[in-house]
Amino acid sequence: MKLIKLVLLSMLLVILNACSALPSNINNQQRDVAEQGKASFYADKYHGRTTASGERFSQQAATAAHLKLPFGTRVKVTNIANNKSVVVRINDRGPYIQGRIIDLSKAMFEKIADSSAGVIDVSVTVIENK
Repeated sequence: MKLIKLVLLSMLLVILNACSALPSNINNQQRDVAEQGKASFYADKYHGRTTASGERFSQQAATAAHLKLPFGTRVKVTNIANNKSVVVRINDRGPYIQGRIIDLSKAMFEKIADSSAGVIDVSVTVIENK
């Protein structure tokens, strides 16, 4: 009986330890991971609307939409063509167009490219997780 209790207690401790370590492992894997793809910017009609995080969207803010990164995550977005970059905070979900990996506010897009380009090739690197 004592041996069974000891084995069960050991198994419980192993399970609890594995569960508590999982979130920090996921954050470490996401940190400094760069992905490459297409970036676009929000249409003017979204200015003032509520984002998925509950914030009001502003075309002048240093914010962006990403499909998977947690809200509050700060990322560096670099235009591959000219090596210009901006740091933005994820506060919305999207883009929902295949091949695009991030939607920037218009002000942030215009810091790294001419808005007439519409869509550009970028790399996105996580610099701070929330």
